Amino acid sequence: MEIKQLTGGLGAEIIGADIRNAAQFAAIHEAFAEHSVIVIRAQSITPDEHLAFAERFGAINVNRFFKPVESHPRIAMVFKDRDQTKVIGEQWHTDHSYDDIPAMCSILHAIEVPQTGGDTVFASMGMAYEHLSPVMQEFVGGLRAWHSSRHAFGVAVAEAETAKDGRIGNAAAATQDALHPVVIRHPLSGRAGLYVNPDFTTRIEGLSEEESDAILQMLFRHCERPEFHCRIRWQAGDVTMWDNRATWHKAINDYPGQRRLMHRVTVEGCALDAA
Repeated sequence: MEIKQLTGGLGAEIIGADIRNAAQFAAIHEAFAEHSVIVIRAQSITPDEHLAFAERFGAINVNRFFKPVESHPRIAMVFKDRDQTKVIGEQWHTDHSYDDIPAMCSILHAIEVPQTGGDTVFASMGMAYEHLSPVMQEFVGGLRAWHSSRHAFGVAVAEAETAKDGRIGNAAAATQDALHPVVIRHPLSGRAGLYVNPDFTTRIEGLSEEESDAILQMLFRHCERPEFHCRIRWQAGDVTMWDNRATWHKAINDYPGQRRLMHRVTVEGCALDAA
């Protein structure tokens, strides 16, 4: 097994591994803890083997809103067909931040990828926090923010393309609101990192709407700095997993007229403590 760091601060590529091999799990887990995003190349696995690998990390979190794989309801489909224009996850986000107990990680298996395009970009929230000024670190370190699923998956988005074509559904279940620290202490590494994201974070507790919007927009722009990022260029068979407590991610919609099919398994996490 060879582990190659992808950028100066985030991500690693693993070559020559087999996620079905229990003897390799400790090394894979260590790479995940260290790099936050890992892409394990060339995995020829079944849905059952995908689930078995995920269960080594923890219990499965069954997504409420994504269309499931018909034969395996604990696996969510992330799909875009040739005639569809929208992809799921185009905006920067952190999976399940709207839950009181947010997901630990997401594990995505590439079934079918476009000939060109369709990358996924990730951002390090630890790096983003560390590059704030000390004064701003102290200020945001005392804040908490609300996250919600309502505006992203609720009835108001029923007319979106992804809802109309059935890739996203169950809008009535979008009732989650959760309050989390703006700066968390990572459960694995102990590293301080920002925990807000553009898709699900709605407001900062205790601030006026104007103050909250200004602080959140400043933090969002800051996290978009490219030096905090890494980019995964997919190949069929790849398994990429990322730590939702340490990263943002977004799908790049640059492959019109081509198909992209992924299977995603999400793993339960733990409550998040302030740094």
